[in-house]
Amino acid sequence: MHRGKVHKYGADVNTDVIIPARYLNVSQPEELARHCMEDLDKDFVKKVEPGDIIVATTNFGCGSSREHAPLAIKAAGVFCVIAETFARIFFRNAINIGLPLLECAEAVANTESGDELEIDLAGGKIKNLTRNLEFTAQPYPPFMSELIASGGLIGYTRKRLESRRV
Repeated sequence: MHRGKVHKYGADVNTDVIIPARYLNVSQPEELARHCMEDLDKDFVKKVEPGDIIVATTNFGCGSSREHAPLAIKAAGVFCVIAETFARIFFRNAINIGLPLLECAEAVANTESGDELEIDLAGGKIKNLTRNLEFTAQPYPPFMSELIASGGLIGYTRKRLESRRV
C-alpha cells in the first residue's frame, strides 16, 4: 500500500511538457527532475513531494518516444501516474524504468488535485481517502509487477542474472 497526494492534469500531456526539449542533453535524473512539468505547471517541482501521484485524463505521455519524460517524473519523486489512457510508447518506457502506471477512468473522474490516494499496485486498488471512494484498475501481470518492484528493466535483468550465478 502506498499513500500520496494528487497533482491532476488534463488530456494530451505530452513528453515536451513533461520534460521540455531544451533539457534533452541532460541525462542525470536529478537534473531532469528539476525541470519536470515546468512548461505545463511552473510550480510542480515546488509542490511535488516524494510519493505523490499524477492523475491525468487521456493520452498521457503522447509525443516523442524519449525516455527522459518518465525518468523526470520518477526522479521528481512521483510514485505513479493514473490516467484514463496512456500513449503506448510512454507506457512501455515508464515500465522499463520502474514507474508504475494505472489506467482507471473512474478514478480520474472522481479525483482532484490535493486529494489523498492509497494505492495497492498488486491488486490494482485505488482508494480516494479524501472522498471515501474506491476504484479498481487492471493489476499488472506477475512479470510486470516484478519488473516494477526491481526498479525497472535494468534492475530486473541484474536480479535475474545474479540468481543464475548462485
